[in-house]
Amino acid sequence: MMIEIENLVKRYGDFIALNHLNLQVKKGEVLGLLGPNGSGKSTTMNCILSLLAYDRGSIKLFGEEMTPEKYHLKQKIGVVPQEIAVFEELTVRDNIDYYCGLYISDKSQRRDHVEEVIEMVGLEEFCKFYPKQLSGGLKRRLNIACGIVHKPELIFLDEPTVAVDPQSRNKILESIRELNQRGATIVYTTHYMEEVELLCNHIVIIDQGQVIAEGSKEQLKNMVRSNEKIVMEVPNLTQKHLQEISEIEGILELNYNEIHLVVYTQELRQSMLPLLTYFEMKSIPFADLQTQEATLNDVFLEITGKELRD
Repeated sequence: MMIEIENLVKRYGDFIALNHLNLQVKKGEVLGLLGPNGSGKSTTMNCILSLLAYDRGSIKLFGEEMTPEKYHLKQKIGVVPQEIAVFEELTVRDNIDYYCGLYISDKSQRRDHVEEVIEMVGLEEFCKFYPKQLSGGLKRRLNIACGIVHKPELIFLDEPTVAVDPQSRNKILESIRELNQRGATIVYTTHYMEEVELLCNHIVIIDQGQVIAEGSKEQLKNMVRSNEKIVMEVPNLTQKHLQEISEIEGILELNYNEIHLVVYTQELRQSMLPLLTYFEMKSIPFADLQTQEATLNDVFLEITGKELRD
């Protein structure tokens, strides 16, 4: 087990930021750590890294209790913060070399590491640039390169794709997949659910300092009341129509905004034919019929009752 957290409690005066939080991360996993703002994500990560003292509980990394003095454990960890943490007076290559030198003293080995990570994040053409000359997306790539250049076994990535261009975002996601394929265990926080779908094989949702749901994306989707929904354009439905539709077998809930009808159902095949039959019998025209599976956004909203960006 790479990370083992038991009954972690962190208070700020009367405010309980972490309330007996329990969390395990296996070797080789990509953990998506999700939660609305103020849920305890940052506090959890800071406690894991021994950047923040906690009141109660235990944290083990690599099977060993983590403390601020455990430098041999810290050497196995890479951290990519949300805020850009590079030196403006150093070039791209010199920034990466500096961070690598904090862990690796051998110059030949360090040079190999630097060249490898520059290629991984796609900064070959920008080695002599200074950070102020880079776009936001390229700065994000540099930020990642500085955090992973020493080839850590455990990597923490805190919203690494915030406000980046599509090309940089794709390159960042490719780099994260490659790191995991090489054996790194990754803890990943983001506000972009599609990234969680692409990258993470284990997802934990925390709120009010506690784990409230966890599992694979498939397991989480099975927790919500409606796994599937039918979306269509149906103008001018009356309240009577909506009441009759809601009584069709298998329909759990529906939303209507005078044009778009969204019907939530646990079993699409059970509800689709009766719904279409109803529209035919009532001579109600409709358009743009679509069926959709539950998304992680649906899961998050139903479990927490909050939007992820709250």
